[in-house]
Parts: sequence; C-alpha cells; structure tokens
Amino acid sequence: MRIGIDLRLHAYAPGGIANYAWRLAEHLSPLLPAGALQLFQHRKESSTLITPGARTRRVWTPPHHRLERWALGAEIVPTRLDLLHSTDFIPPAWGARHRVITVHDLTFLHYPQYLTAESRRYYNDQIAWAVQKADAIIADSYATQRDLEACLGVTPDRVAVIHLAADSRFRPLPEAKVKAELQRYGLEPGYLLFVGTWEPRKNLPGLLEALALLHAQGEKRTLVIAGRPGWLYDEIFEHIKVLGLETWVRFIEGIPAEDLVLLYNGALLLALPSFYEGFGLPALEALQCGTPAVVANRASLPEVIGEAGLRINPEEPQTLAEACSQLAQDNQLRTRLRTLGLERAAQFSWDKMARETLMVYQRVLGETTP
Repeated sequence: MRIGIDLRLHAYAPGGIANYAWRLAEHLSPLLPAGALQLFQHRKESSTLITPGARTRRVWTPPHHRLERWALGAEIVPTRLDLLHSTDFIPPAWGARHRVITVHDLTFLHYPQYLTAESRRYYNDQIAWAVQKADAIIADSYATQRDLEACLGVTPDRVAVIHLAADSRFRPLPEAKVKAELQRYGLEPGYLLFVGTWEPRKNLPGLLEALALLHAQGEKRTLVIAGRPGWLYDEIFEHIKVLGLETWVRFIEGIPAEDLVLLYNGALLLALPSFYEGFGLPALEALQCGTPAVVANRASLPEVIGEAGLRINPEEPQTLAEACSQLAQDNQLRTRLRTLGLERAAQFSWDKMARETLMVYQRVLGETTP
C-alpha cells in the first residue's frame, strides 16, 4: 500500500483545512507500515512535517491553480501511488491508481455572492469534476453530506462522514494564569470572542449588531475577533464605525496557538453566528477549553455542539444578543454548559479521525489490513 496525502495548502493558507491535513498525516502514519505514507508539500513551505515512517516530498504545483489537475498529476506519477488523498477536494487527473477527496463545505454553491468572481469560476468548475472522479468522498459533517446530495446529486453511500477534532492543546487553564497572561493583550476576562476567517459567510456584521444591542441595554462588553482576513471583509470595519464600537472591538491577527487557548479561556463565550460552516472547529475548540459557545442554528454547527451550547438564528442579531446576555447573567447555565461542553469535546479525536479515514482507504483498495 502506497498512500499519498496532499499537504500543499499549508504553505499558502495554514488555517483549518491545512491543519486537518497535517493532523491526518501525523495520526495516520503510526497506523501504516514504514514507507507506506508519502506526504506532498509545496516547495515554498517553510517547515517540513516529519512523522515516523512517512516520506515527505516537495512539489512545484501550487494549490488552487487552474492547471493543478494536470501539473500535480505529472509530478506524482514517479511515486507510483496506490491512492492519493486530496485533502482540499481537488484531485489530480492522473498520478495515482485511486483518488479520495475531502469536501469540507459547499459555501461557494450556497452563497456565491460571498466569493469573488474569480473564486466562483474556479470552484464551480472543479467541484462537479472532483466528485465524479473520486473513488471515495469524505465529508467533515452530515450537513456537508446532505449538501453533496442536494447540490451535486452525490448519493450518501459514496460519502463517509468523518468528524474533525480539536488539538489537545485546547484545554481549561487556571483562572489566575489566564487573568495574568491576558494582560499582554490588554484584556480582562469576560469578553465575547469570535475565532475564524474574516469573510461574509461568518456574519461578523450580525455579531457587531448584537454587540451594539448589548451596549444599548447597558451591558458593555469587548468583542475580540481573532483569526485572519479572508475576502470581501472591508464592510466589517465600516460597520464598526457606523455602530460607534471602535473602542470595543479588538482584532487579533496571526495569534500563536497557545495564546489562542488563552483567548478561549478568558472569554465569557465564543460567538459563531455563521450563515454556513462545513464543521465549525472553533466551536469545538471552545468547548474543549470549557468555554460556552453560542452558534448559528445552521449547517454543521448544531451537529458539532449537540446540547452543549446555545443556538441562535443568524439572521436575527437580537437572538444573539439575548443569548449573550443570558450567559452573562446565569452562573448556573454557564457551569452546566461548561460541563456538557467538556463531555461533548471528549467525543472527538484526531486518532479516531485517522482510523476512520484508513477504513475508507482500505475499502477503496479492497484491503482489510494496512
């Protein structure tokens, strides 16, 4: 068995999908014979993923390039792969006997207005071809599985739902440590927190309107927005000015992982009012830190948090403001959700994800053992 995993995206956008690919490689390697796993990184990648028993190869083809189907295929032909796992859904036209893809979400089909014209053309051209050519499809959630059927006619039996996990570094921290360390960011515990890419589908304007409603009723809270810029995000800054929230909103870009753990621990709650999420990993990270989550009642988010958080209508900022106010005033509710959140988060793990993924490979290859 010669298995390849596409890790190229990490060199360009080291966010959720790239992290998923790296965690898959790390946890899959111990499950395979030495030399069976081939990891493909881009040549501009500044760090090399070294995991026992796996071989890392550098390739020239960048992710999301209009010719990557053919260029990447040509580069990997010499490796004679039995199977290539394309972790960002676009497989090469050739180069491996079998192809497995992971589809994280179908945002570009549901909300084309949230993408640039160039991005819409690129994704729309690729997705139909990718799901047709793949020998197996992995989805992060049952919500994405349903989307694949509704939008592209992919029958559920072709899609394996394999949930993601939060890294083990996300954990509860001592209150005294949190309070002291937050001083580096000029923050006091008790703020509202958003974590993710700053782009329209994340509904940051709706979150800002909810914050303004809280302030109007005398509940003054700081909102911390952690993550990185995406596309079409300029309106967020204009919205802050219109609502008069300039001194109450903090943007933190490129935060180190350990400090992100700190931010979760110091927050009153995580607010994730996205219109659409393929999984919504920040919600799970918050639960694993013991921080309550208030999420949209859309797509995969209810599936991720279960009964361990509050759900709101993302179209109605008032419902988000009410949920935040409820958590701020009800100590018993916060304590109950903290307990439920830690229990819920314990049901997800990268090791479980890797083992379930290996089962998909074995089914495609007609094997029962690695």
